[in-house]
Amino acid sequence: MPQDDFYAKVRRGMPRLVAQWRELGQDAPQRLALLLAETARVVRIGQPEATPDAATLTAWSEAKSGDEIPLWAARTVTFLLVQMPARPQPRDGDEACAWAYCWLRNRDFDSLEAATSALPAHLREPLADALPAAWRDRQGLRLI
Repeated sequence: MPQDDFYAKVRRGMPRLVAQWRELGQDAPQRLALLLAETARVVRIGQPEATPDAATLTAWSEAKSGDEIPLWAARTVTFLLVQMPARPQPRDGDEACAWAYCWLRNRDFDSLEAATSALPAHLREPLADALPAAWRDRQGLRLI
């Protein structure tokens, strides 16, 4: 799978990732936006310049492409989804690519096997194809 094809899937999957988190979050969009930004800051996934408003969060979950979504937001959503007791899973291949990409960006793994082992058990099967593709993408971006 060429790197650009994988990253295009990641970007298409990011709005679905945000949408799933909004649905499962079951709170007002403004409170979810605040939670997203504050979590990013506290766990040091990113440093959003400003807390997004409800309209921005809604736009991110409805975007035609994930190009509008800052990486800190997608990474933070993945961080939050992985911890949910509802055990959410990606709903399609593009969303699985977004989950896998963000999973690898959120932690430092020495190998694909370590990254797979660290996944919660309920995500191993849904990310079985996407995680190796994300690993190849990550390895292809490293400087030699």
